[in-house]
Amino acid sequence: MSSSSKIFDLESLVRPNILRLKPYRSARDDFKDGILLDANENPFESYTIDGEHPLNRYPDPHYDAVRQALAHWKKVRPSQIFLGNGSDEAIDLLIRMTCIPGKDSILITSPTYGMYKVSADIHDVNIIDVPLHPDFSLNTEEVIKASQNAKLVFLCSPNNPTANVLDKASILSILQHAPGIVGVDEAYMDFSPNNSLLSELDAWPNLVVMQTFSKAIGLAGIRLGMAFASEEIIKILMKIKPPYNVNALTQQEALRSLENPSEIHQKILEITENRTQLINDLSRISGVEHIFPSDANFLLVRFEDALETYKKLASAGVIVRYRGDQLHCDGCLRITVGTEDENKMLIEKLEAIYS
Repeated sequence: MSSSSKIFDLESLVRPNILRLKPYRSARDDFKDGILLDANENPFESYTIDGEHPLNRYPDPHYDAVRQALAHWKKVRPSQIFLGNGSDEAIDLLIRMTCIPGKDSILITSPTYGMYKVSADIHDVNIIDVPLHPDFSLNTEEVIKASQNAKLVFLCSPNNPTANVLDKASILSILQHAPGIVGVDEAYMDFSPNNSLLSELDAWPNLVVMQTFSKAIGLAGIRLGMAFASEEIIKILMKIKPPYNVNALTQQEALRSLENPSEIHQKILEITENRTQLINDLSRISGVEHIFPSDANFLLVRFEDALETYKKLASAGVIVRYRGDQLHCDGCLRITVGTEDENKMLIEKLEAIYS
């Protein structure tokens, strides 16, 4: 399949005011060491990270150390990496970068992650929705057709809330034909045997792959999201982001986590094993009608009475997510795979509800 480079023109997609924008710059963009009297910081090192890294100074605006570590781990170039306050910041900035409020559109495929729509609504950007098929697969032909009128296409794979990986050939076909940017949200890809699209970055200049520290790495509390793309797209994202959007505490904790890849892989293995056991246990619950296949760290499960089950579980101290109001998800709850003990507690409560 040929690359989309013949039809993709980044400059024509980016808002003219963004192309003209002169970003905020500080002396810290050029100098990181020395007697730092440039940024009106408090000169006293009253607080530190682990007794070493002073917090009276602004963090590295380019987060070079984290990008270097991630580049080695993800097998990409540092210049292909953007970091933000969760993946939500990358989603927001991609919309802000390309879409003129009240004029332009993004494309989503319901049911999917809710922040694509929220961010578009915040920016007064139109939403073209090409729903997934009832089996949660892409309606590829319709996505391609509708993408001709969209600055951005957001695809979530594995999808939230449905837990399935989207067909790679379908995604590549969309990349080939869409004139805009195609953002593939891989927040849950570490839990899938399928391969990430990161290896496709150099082939597709309109591809943005989004990942996160929140799921497999287990650092939701530090709010760190990743976007991987061409150097040209990353340059624009770096130009329009807030000057110090990733704080020093987050950068240091990210670096610490990347020093222990075996710990990350062990967490992933344990979660996927727990997922298999949870599927087996749920299949024996009388009120469970269907368990959808999962490539994520959660399950989409159809119950006899999902809303009542949701309420009863909450009353028993077990919190899951009601998704019965989402397209094709009638009667469904989304259940995160917990620890072995948490999953056993869930099963005990469900057995009591449906006894």
